[in-house]
Amino acid sequence: MTTEIPPIEHTGQPSAHAEEFSMCFTSTPRGARLARRLASHRLDAWGFPYESEVNETVTLVVAELTANAATHGRVPGRDFRLSLTLPAARDLVRIEVTDTRDGGLSPTWSCAPQDPEAEEGRGLWLVSRLASRLSVGPREEGGPGKTVRAELDLCGEVHAINRVSE
Repeated sequence: MTTEIPPIEHTGQPSAHAEEFSMCFTSTPRGARLARRLASHRLDAWGFPYESEVNETVTLVVAELTANAATHGRVPGRDFRLSLTLPAARDLVRIEVTDTRDGGLSPTWSCAPQDPEAEEGRGLWLVSRLASRLSVGPREEGGPGKTVRAELDLCGEVHAINRVSE
């Protein structure tokens, strides 16, 4: 872990400005687990309690994307970055996970897994069902690697269970 945007004090009142969180994590299962836990904690501080559907859905998306970064985007000795953004309008949560391995994602990420009983291969499909928008692009700061972006619209209710089972 290298940097973090300082935490915002939890006052129980919605903020009038955008909230941001960004931190680097080691490209290991432990780093992915810590990223997931800190994302859930940050969402709680932003007014989305741990047991809320928004917190649970965003945390699940973070878990899948950071696990992929630690597993498939891993370059020994290089970290991955998790960034969360909640605009002032509080109408969406943007999740960005940047790793240091070149190569894009398969365009079949929205296809249902071939073997529903398999232990692997459902993560990006699950993210595609939960996110309102999902994309991948080169790292903005240059250098090797890619950034996976997922956005969850909060205008309506987040229906995580319904969207996955459709």
